[in-house]
Amino acid sequence: MNAVRARGPRAILTFVVIGLVSGFMSGLFGVGGGTVIVPLLVTFALFSQKIASGTSGASIVVTAAIGVIAYAAQDEVDWIAGLLLAAGGIAGAQIGAHLLHVIRETVVRWIFVGFIAVMIVTLFLVVPERGAGVPLDAWLAVALVGIGVVTGILSGLIGVGGGVIVVPVLIVLFGTSDLVAKGTSLLMMIPTTISGALRNAKNGNIDFVAAGAVAAATLLTTPLGALVAALLDPSTANLLFIAFLVVIGVQMALKAIRGRRSS
Repeated sequence: MNAVRARGPRAILTFVVIGLVSGFMSGLFGVGGGTVIVPLLVTFALFSQKIASGTSGASIVVTAAIGVIAYAAQDEVDWIAGLLLAAGGIAGAQIGAHLLHVIRETVVRWIFVGFIAVMIVTLFLVVPERGAGVPLDAWLAVALVGIGVVTGILSGLIGVGGGVIVVPVLIVLFGTSDLVAKGTSLLMMIPTTISGALRNAKNGNIDFVAAGAVAAATLLTTPLGALVAALLDPSTANLLFIAFLVVIGVQMALKAIRGRRSS
């Protein structure tokens, strides 16, 4: 039986557990949770990759909103920077969707792995300063939009969440506090994930029951993750984020290797 049609208590419990885990990760690292939700839906709910991605995107709208509220309550969101990133992200996602038919996905994955490797090395050398916001002038505003475009393109090409790119870039290149980087990253995701969710809904790639159960569960653990992030000292938080990036980088490298073998 198709897992998307399964509606027993066990299926709902699976969705809830996935939501609890992804919500905590979202709050802790400032990511949407798609890097957690998609593989868990594929592995434990037996979803297809396409349905898992669409369902994840729909649930992340709620997760990101709750995360923003949690970080905003601590005054750790840069609203202007987040909106500039979002503007670029929406445009970039459309470009990425178009380039998906032009550029080999394996090539893009290796480029992304290289970016992750550079960010990991740099983050070892940079300890975020708590309380530092996103510096802003006309040129930096343009740079933020550009970063949003690149993030959107990668999202459209390989489905990677924006937080994996935006958080380390804000910390390393802009000297932003890790907490502000995470809160701002979550803000950026709201309009960009809404755009993607509408497209996936139109194409029938969302399991709304699963998305609702996952999103509801994240209401509990996303604020908890944000609270834990604030309680950790910057060095420890940095090391945990580096570990998270290593997992994502390895995951993407394995996909690139499998893609090369199958091509």
